[in-house]
Amino acid sequence: MKVYNFGAGPSILPQEVMKATADACVSFGETGLSLMEMSHRTPEFQAVMDEAQALVKELLNVPEGYSVLFVGGGASLEFCMVPYNFLEKKAAYVNTGVWATKAEKEAKLFGEVIEIASSADKNFTYIPRDYEIPTDADYLHLTSNNTIYGTELREDIDSPIPVICDMSSDIFSRPVDVSKYAMIYGGAQKNLSMAGVTFVIVKDDMLGKVSRPIPTMINYRTHVKKGSMFNTPPVVPIYCALQTLKWIKAQGGVKEMERRAHERADLLYAEIDRNSMFRGTAREDSRSLMNITFVMAEGKEELAAEFLTYAKAQGMVGIKGHRDVGGFRASCYNAMPVEGVQALIKCMQEFEAQHK
Repeated sequence: MKVYNFGAGPSILPQEVMKATADACVSFGETGLSLMEMSHRTPEFQAVMDEAQALVKELLNVPEGYSVLFVGGGASLEFCMVPYNFLEKKAAYVNTGVWATKAEKEAKLFGEVIEIASSADKNFTYIPRDYEIPTDADYLHLTSNNTIYGTELREDIDSPIPVICDMSSDIFSRPVDVSKYAMIYGGAQKNLSMAGVTFVIVKDDMLGKVSRPIPTMINYRTHVKKGSMFNTPPVVPIYCALQTLKWIKAQGGVKEMERRAHERADLLYAEIDRNSMFRGTAREDSRSLMNITFVMAEGKEELAAEFLTYAKAQGMVGIKGHRDVGGFRASCYNAMPVEGVQALIKCMQEFEAQHK
């Protein structure tokens, strides 16, 4: 039986990426060593780092004046690092879910934080769009995709102040106008790599402007100056990221990833809307292409556990929804083939037929 991984993260990776990474963990290139045991200071690993950074810039068309970093700590550490490096007096945050809430909470430790918009009133089922950006704030913080609630901002907004965006779960799923951002960051364990590395794309001239002293490891300038090699980087996840970047390029780049994302999401949302057993949870104008959330239709709630068991028996892994939403969540990241979505749709149709 074919198994499809719909987990929200760590999540599905292309088979060839996993194989190449596994092979390197046994024997890396011509070194005679495992990637896990060799020094990150070797020319061989430096070449990995250089190529991975170059491919990020190529695939996203990153302008001059930006640095690409690979660091540890996950996006959760970035919630702290962002205000540490950028918040001097005041910051503006848009609250679209759990991760945006956590980012905002960390920022409040460093200065005044204004929540200029929130979708908490509707349990984060939509993306706020009608809000005023304060021109006296140091930066605006956004979360582009909300894995728990299944909402997504798939556009690069115009802002009078620098924009910083957590793109953990939708990076490389569409073209991005990087010039509209002061910084983009995210955990890699969705669309880029295995867990253990965080990507950062930062505009160099935004750094070094706050008056507070910044601890060495928390200072982005440390990692820019040392090319992400100030301390031992997470070498295996970075190598895995490189293989994924190569795979994206070979598949046709982010434009092709965007086409596939729409294809998968259109199919699954159409079935959710058609099927009498289910209903979507996110507002239609805010639906995520990466994390598709749905629950049992009204009056069918008692069948949720039965459907989960049935789908798992058919090879659908990781579709249980987050506890804050319930129901189901099908994460359709770049590596998910359309056949996986078609298989899930078949399960939904068979389940409906069994209960008519």
